[in-house]
Amino acid sequence: MKIQQADATWRNWSGSQLSSPHIFQPGEMNELQNLVKSQAQMRTVGAGHSFSPLAKTDKGLLNLDQFTGVVAFNQAKSQCTVQAGTRLYNLGKELAAINQALINQGDIDQQSLAGAISTGTHGTGIDLPCLSAFVEGFELLTAAGELLQCDAQQNTEIFQAGRVALGSLGVLTKITLQNRPCYKLKEQIRLCSLKDVFTHIEQWKYQHRHIEFWAFLHADQVMLKTLDETEDDVQPRQESWPSEDTLLTLCSELTRLFPQTNPYLQKLLGVFVKPTRYVDWSSRIFPTPRKTRFNEMEYQIPVDSGLQCLDEILHILRKHQVPMFFPIEFRYVKADDIWLSPFYQCDAVSISIHQFYKQDYRTIFDLIEPILQKYQGRPHWGKLHSMSAASLRDLYPKWDDFMRVRQQLDPQKKWLNPYLKQLFLSGN
Repeated sequence: MKIQQADATWRNWSGSQLSSPHIFQPGEMNELQNLVKSQAQMRTVGAGHSFSPLAKTDKGLLNLDQFTGVVAFNQAKSQCTVQAGTRLYNLGKELAAINQALINQGDIDQQSLAGAISTGTHGTGIDLPCLSAFVEGFELLTAAGELLQCDAQQNTEIFQAGRVALGSLGVLTKITLQNRPCYKLKEQIRLCSLKDVFTHIEQWKYQHRHIEFWAFLHADQVMLKTLDETEDDVQPRQESWPSEDTLLTLCSELTRLFPQTNPYLQKLLGVFVKPTRYVDWSSRIFPTPRKTRFNEMEYQIPVDSGLQCLDEILHILRKHQVPMFFPIEFRYVKADDIWLSPFYQCDAVSISIHQFYKQDYRTIFDLIEPILQKYQGRPHWGKLHSMSAASLRDLYPKWDDFMRVRQQLDPQKKWLNPYLKQLFLSGN
């Protein structure tokens, strides 16, 4: 087993969360079980792609990078069981080899499967729920070192709680997913006026399998992206220079150093963004290269209030002339029945606010968060927000049931770092 000493610094992808844990990387299940039983307190980390301090700890930090790959599959049902440390960018290749594909996916594929499941990671699509909703079952390693099999027939309450649990119930070791046979998607990106989006997107969202847009503070146009199933021949994305990501980094640096350039650069969208159309297998179309680092806040708003909430956000950001080049991302997600899912019994609009990692995000997030909360928004668990147990409890009808199951599985609070104690215990 690899052990990294506590004087080594761990940081998340954006660099905003730092700690000095003992990092453990077991290679076999018996090592993992013995490790868990020996530690009084620990957290599990995947890719470190959460912006919130979910994995931040100066105690034990468990890395499952040795637990990867598909271990079983059912071709007739399009289901497979995957080890929890598998990264999404590798999962697509492994599923393709057995003619399976994820039903939906976000545009970042760096996360571990367990990390994406545990935080309710999602893509977009009015009829498509978050990734956790496609979990048919999982194996959970408890604080006592016991392995539990959880699905709709056995350990059902743990199954309902554990599909989005922030790593607070134990260690997900294997996950069984409902997939589908491989399929191709046609991606189209174009500029569209913000006025047209507000007028037509309520119809457009039903006309495309996936739809999302990015709204800029100082531009009358948005970037509109749609994905639809197709039988067309593959026409993959072409490498171009400068790439969209390179331009984003350059413009973010320029507006950081010279804030007065922000309105002018954003109004050059028509120069930077050209209409594109690509066709590829779903696992290659969903992800988009994201090398420009940022910090992010995201809330899920009841679907009927999404556009009104966005309009209010744009108004206040323009009023305060905030130094933010990144656009605001707007997506749709279908409701599910997972106890701590931000989409529990609620079709939602996902509104994401990003700030370049070299710039302070707090002022901007502090301006916007009260608006998101006014619309009964639920925060994305892997992203930055200021909510704690007292306010979160009112948003989740199954909150107390989740806490009861959590207490039964982990009475010694082995899996709770200071951040999770704030989320789960403060005000209770």
